[in-house]
Amino acid sequence: MKLIPVILVGGSGTRLWPVSRKNHPKQFLNITGDQTLLQATLSRLEGLDDMGESIVLCNEAHRFTAADQLHEMEHNFGDLILEPVGKNTAPAVAIAALRATQNDQDALLLVLPADHVIQDKHAFHQAIALAKKAALNNKLATFGIVPHKPETGYGYVKRGDAKTYEADTLYDVADFVEKPDLATAKSYVNSGDYYWNSGMFLFKASVFLQELEQFNPEMLEACKHSLSGATHDLDFLRLDKKAFEACPSDSIDYAVMEKTAKAVVVPLDAAWNDVGSWDALWEIEEKQENGNVLRGDVIIHQSHDCLVRAEHKLVSLVGVKDLVIIETKDALLVAAKDKVQDVKEIVEKLRDSDRCETELHREVYRPWGKYDSVDVGEHFQVKRITVTPGQSTSMQKHHHRAEHWIIVSGTARINCDDKTFLCTENQAAFIPQGSKHRISNPGKIPMEMIEVQTGVYLGEDDIVRYEDDYGRRSDDQ
Repeated sequence: MKLIPVILVGGSGTRLWPVSRKNHPKQFLNITGDQTLLQATLSRLEGLDDMGESIVLCNEAHRFTAADQLHEMEHNFGDLILEPVGKNTAPAVAIAALRATQNDQDALLLVLPADHVIQDKHAFHQAIALAKKAALNNKLATFGIVPHKPETGYGYVKRGDAKTYEADTLYDVADFVEKPDLATAKSYVNSGDYYWNSGMFLFKASVFLQELEQFNPEMLEACKHSLSGATHDLDFLRLDKKAFEACPSDSIDYAVMEKTAKAVVVPLDAAWNDVGSWDALWEIEEKQENGNVLRGDVIIHQSHDCLVRAEHKLVSLVGVKDLVIIETKDALLVAAKDKVQDVKEIVEKLRDSDRCETELHREVYRPWGKYDSVDVGEHFQVKRITVTPGQSTSMQKHHHRAEHWIIVSGTARINCDDKTFLCTENQAAFIPQGSKHRISNPGKIPMEMIEVQTGVYLGEDDIVRYEDDYGRRSDDQ
C-alpha cells in the first residue's frame, strides 16, 4: 500500500512577524536554513519506502508561491488542492483521503503541517515505520512529541495501554488535553505519560473516512460535493467553493481523534519544533559566542543570549541580553525574548490601524516574478520589478496612473495598445494612463526594471485585466 504525504500548507505564523506575514507566511520562508519550511518538510521524506505522489493543500492566495517552491525542488506532487476558504484541518484531510481513494483504491496518508522543524530525520523515519504498522492494522496514529520541558503553548496527548508491533511499542490514546497552565504542564512532564500534540498523523485513508462518516457525516458529505465539483487550473485542483463553504470547520483532533476508539500515539523524539515564535527559533539554532544566534550583518559587544536577524541593514548591539531583534526592509521588531509570544498583539494593533505591514512585505511575489516598493510619495511610487524568464504580466490597464519603465538588465517585450517592441538595458518605455499593456521576459535571465508610477491613485486594485496566463481576475493579485 502506497504511503502518500498530505502536506497542509496553512497557517499565518503571526508570532514570527515581521518576517512572516499573511500573504507570505512562515511555511514559505527559509527560517532555519537554505530551504523553506515547506521544502524542508518534503525533503525529510526522502528515503521512505513505497512513497506515492504528495497531495498538497493550501489556500488560494498562496497557490503560486506553493507551486513555485514545489517546482524549484523538482518535487513530484500529484495534486495541489486549493481551499477556497479556511475550514481547519479535518476537511482538508478528508479531501485528501477522498482523492486518495478514488477508483476504489486505498492508501496510507502521512499528514504533515508544512511549517515544522524536525532535525533528526532517522528518528522521524523510525517513528513513521512504527505508525505504518499500526495503520495497516486499522489504527489512526498520531505522533506524540516526547517533551523535554514543561510547555504551555502546546496541547498534550495522554498515553494509555501499550501496544506492541514486532517488538516496537506505541500506546492507545487515553486523552487529548488542551494547553495547560505551567503547574499542570510540569505535572504532565514529570508523569512521563504525556506527549506534546504534534498535529501529525498516519492512517489508512479508508479508515479515516469511515470514522469521519460516523462522527461528522455532514463534513464528509460537504467534502464529497466540493471534490466532485472541483476543476483543474494549471497546477491546481480548485474545490467547488459553494460546497466547501457549507462544510463544518473543525480540527482532526475534535472531529475524529478525540472520539474514535482506534487512536494510538507513537512517541517521537526527533528534535521537533513547530517554530511558533522567535524564542523557539533561538532554542533550535546553533549558538555563537555568549549564546547569541546571529544572521545577517550584525556586530555585537558585551551582549549575550540574543537572537538577531538582519536582512538589509547593519544591526549593532551593545551591552544587552535576552533580546530578539528582527530587521526587514520595512519593519523592525525589538522584543524581550520571554515576551515574544505577545508579538501577535502588535500584529493585531497594526490590523486595527489598517496597516499593510501585516499583509505584505515591501517585496511582493507574483506568479511572473516580484516587485519591491522602493519609494512612495504624493502622486508617485517607485518599484523595482523582476520578471522571471519566459513569464509575462497580464494584459491590463490602469484608470488612474501612468507608468514609466527603465530596463536595467535583461530584455523586455512590451505590448502597449497596438504596438509591440523590445527594450534592453538602459532603454525606456512610457505607458500612458488608460493604455492596455503587458511586459514579458523572452530571455534566459531575469529581466529587471525600475517602474515610476504617477497619478492621483496608485493602489494595487487599480487594474483591469484582459488576458492573464495564470487565470487571475482583476480582484486577484
